[in-house]
Amino acid sequence: MSKRQNISSGSPREPILGYSRAVRVGNLVFVAGTTSGGIGDTAAKQTREIFTRIENALTQAGATLQDIVRTRVFLTDMADFDAVGTVHGELFRDILPVTSTIGTTALAAPDILVEIEVDAVLGTN
Repeated sequence: MSKRQNISSGSPREPILGYSRAVRVGNLVFVAGTTSGGIGDTAAKQTREIFTRIENALTQAGATLQDIVRTRVFLTDMADFDAVGTVHGELFRDILPVTSTIGTTALAAPDILVEIEVDAVLGTN
């Protein structure tokens, strides 16, 4: 059985809410729903910050963006779909993970416009 590796971002919310930023089991890495922490005043800017944070978690797990096989994008305003999709496309046009985009009425704070989670499989690139 593969050993579990919990990866923390250092957020004080992780122990309070009982979650890890990412978990690696064997060659699988699951990254929790990630926000920009309010950095960025547009959905596109927040998306860029989110993928920087996701990439940091993946690096700690021994993975890269190229190992991502699935993304899930949550938007508070579906009018931001194209702006977020353009950033996603810039990052993943050669990787082509499966993706879902879900509209939601709210995220963790009013200034959070986007939340993204990913699944990665090491050795797929």
